[in-house]
Amino acid sequence: MRLSPTTWLERERAHHERADALTAEHRARASRRETHPVWDFLFTYYSYKPAQLRRWHPGAGVELEDAGERRTWRWYSPGTTPDGAVPDAAGFAAEKPELAGLVERMLRRTASRPGQFGCFGLHEWAMVYRADEHRHAVPLRLGQAGTDLVVESHELRCTHFDAFRFFTPDAVPRNRTPLTRDDQPLFEQPGCLHAGMDLYKWALKLGPLVPGELLLDAFELARDIRLLDMEAAPYDLSAWGVVPVPIETPEGKAEYVRRQRGFAERGAALRARLLESWLGADALMAV
Repeated sequence: MRLSPTTWLERERAHHERADALTAEHRARASRRETHPVWDFLFTYYSYKPAQLRRWHPGAGVELEDAGERRTWRWYSPGTTPDGAVPDAAGFAAEKPELAGLVERMLRRTASRPGQFGCFGLHEWAMVYRADEHRHAVPLRLGQAGTDLVVESHELRCTHFDAFRFFTPDAVPRNRTPLTRDDQPLFEQPGCLHAGMDLYKWALKLGPLVPGELLLDAFELARDIRLLDMEAAPYDLSAWGVVPVPIETPEGKAEYVRRQRGFAERGAALRARLLESWLGADALMAV
């Protein structure tokens, strides 16, 4: 596929406008040196700046006519037209074989598994279980004793290592499955909120191989999931307008699972689009 300058410059312009709208509040807070316990996560934990989200790419194998300076950008190769350039999946794989292999394994294996919907967001509770100090300077909605009781009355079923690694020492042995970094591809599953949020991370790691529109779709999913993650957390975030989803109650559990399933469906569609845009339609046959 080839895109004329008229076409791709318009797509780039629309991308800039959408990205700017998505990051406007964060950039305004940053200019005032203000922090936010919910939304900063998207820019601190993932450590990607708004400028990276703003950069548009056409996706692997899509040639830009009259590409200008993009011809010198990383993981772009010369196109078939004068001054053309195309994001090069083979070049990326040759330069970053370990990263390419990891991203493909994570996307394929997660897509191949059924979703699990019995964790109820207790990973955040496990991060403060029996703790004298907490990662966030925010009061606990049920207090420390009430929070600990919720953890003790449930089975911890976390499948995501990057959440599990923040469990307190007392919470670690309470998890149904011990998790390690090396085993992460073995346990990641599409019902996990963090597996859905991580689609944004994988999209950014693939750089120009992912269409800009898909990158912003992944960011929007991560944003929406982050809100539920904090609504179901043990923190009292009422000062920031966050209404809790009380997962310690049957009603709260039901709401959490309902929304969790919706995010899993959105994540499955994005996961398929990432594989197809990066590796081609044949990649989906192997999922």
